[in-house]
Amino acid sequence: MPYIPNTREEQQAMLQAIGVESIESLFEMIPAEARLGRELALPRAMGELELTAEMTRLAGRNVAADHVACFLGGGAYDHFIPAVVDTIGSRGEFYTAYTPYQAEASQGTLQAIFEYQTLITQLTGMDVSNASLYDGGTAAVEAAMMAMGATRRKRVVTTTAVHPEYRQILATYFTNHDTELHTVAASEGTTPVEAVVAAVDSKTACVLVQHPNFFGCLEEVEALAEAAHKAGALLIVAVNPISLGLLKRPGDYGADIVVAEGQPLGNALNYGGPYLGIMACGEKFVRQMPGRLVGQTVDRRGTVCWALTLQTREQHIRREKATSNICTNQGLMALRAAVYLAAMGPTGMRRAAELCLQKAHYAAERLAASGSATLPLAKPFFNEFVVRVAGGRVEEKIEAARKVGILAGVPLAPWYPDLADCLLVAVTEKRTKAEIDRLVDVLAG
Repeated sequence: MPYIPNTREEQQAMLQAIGVESIESLFEMIPAEARLGRELALPRAMGELELTAEMTRLAGRNVAADHVACFLGGGAYDHFIPAVVDTIGSRGEFYTAYTPYQAEASQGTLQAIFEYQTLITQLTGMDVSNASLYDGGTAAVEAAMMAMGATRRKRVVTTTAVHPEYRQILATYFTNHDTELHTVAASEGTTPVEAVVAAVDSKTACVLVQHPNFFGCLEEVEALAEAAHKAGALLIVAVNPISLGLLKRPGDYGADIVVAEGQPLGNALNYGGPYLGIMACGEKFVRQMPGRLVGQTVDRRGTVCWALTLQTREQHIRREKATSNICTNQGLMALRAAVYLAAMGPTGMRRAAELCLQKAHYAAERLAASGSATLPLAKPFFNEFVVRVAGGRVEEKIEAARKVGILAGVPLAPWYPDLADCLLVAVTEKRTKAEIDRLVDVLAG
């Protein structure tokens, strides 16, 4: 919305109308120490020509993944995006329709969401997918709350091998809930099954794991599913959707709810968002599913059409009956994911996953052979792995790599003090042998 300035006379007229003497008095409830206490340090006003030049200069300070070799991961990945995704995703009829409040007026949007849901169920092996959620972290929390509603239990078991930000969101959501959050410590990069067995009891609603996990390692998901189900709890699995081009689908090893960060499916890094929360589940849990569900039907003339079959949010039903207060789905991001999946197909998804796997293992082998870095977690991994930097000079190595156009990896110190001398390195299908060799050279000094 454009900013419309007003004169001092107009300001005084408005203040008088609401019975306030000054603008400052409107902020009396804010503690003095929290106020700025001075005028904003803004430069002089510019004309359009000067402003455009200045904004272009500032934008030029950003480092885009397309201009460097990006080995960053931890939930957001630099994958190749086919041109068809941008072509279809940027069509006006999609990105202006945004949210289908009136189903009969948004048939194209509803059809696109229905196609997305269908593709997600095929990818995950689950019965039902919703129309998407905010991002992977909130999808994981919504899944835990969904499990509590389905089981009437109040205990959630997770593991330190789950993305630390997902666990932070869990803790935040449950601050004012009567919920017990129990976290099992990972051992050498994976979740000990015996520790989960010991942690799960008759009060446990769900076990939340990640596969591949935050360290890139593969979990013993079938054994974890058995441990959860034996206690009457649900298994929630957070997945990397690209990995499903190779790994067994969660629905095939007993997952009850599947969540994922959908960014790798045709969505750019976007400086951290907007992203896409994927959620799919077994059919018996559909009434507990948050968000929206689009269904296919026929109208009175027999023509195929689509409708919002499920909308269990508080804007549409009684608040106490709502399963979520999510206001809408990530429609445009879900559309891009649907176009990406349709364009790639099973063969393309498998090939992308194979390239990620092969290139990541080549990088790991080269780093281990260099003698200047070690792989502390000797576990099977997909396309991410932990590298211990010789001498613990993580920040120094990151800066050296940045200077030669390489984003070397994610430092683990903020989340894992015992891995303060380590990097999390992700290798996608976009990385070339030359780029990987340059990364090895930099980390080797």
